[in-house]
Amino acid sequence: MLINGEEKRIRLRGETYHCALDVTMSFIGGKWKAVVLWYLRNEKKRFSELKKHIPDITEKMLSLQLKALEEDGIVSRTVYAEVPPRVEYALTDFGRTLVPALEEIARWGRELGAREGELIGVEG
Repeated sequence: MLINGEEKRIRLRGETYHCALDVTMSFIGGKWKAVVLWYLRNEKKRFSELKKHIPDITEKMLSLQLKALEEDGIVSRTVYAEVPPRVEYALTDFGRTLVPALEEIARWGRELGAREGELIGVEG
């Protein structure tokens, strides 16, 4: 990226990124991470609730995405000592800083859907 006419890179957590968007996408890119974050943006959720909201994701993939988001400090995982154990996921304070960006991306998607698509019902 160019800053004041000089080519710069961002070094973060042992990785080098060519621009700020590259940094962001390394944390929330891919098919599922942003979707998982979308469903956590307003309240904590259990694994089964997230799976219900995102029916096309496999349990293994959801587990992998949650683990990666937790390792990056974006999502927290709380285990309650109950029988059966209850586990809840929530955005951390750091993760909540992504909410405005997620809302803008969703707004863009809604506008595209309204312009070129249609709302359809969901069976079930």
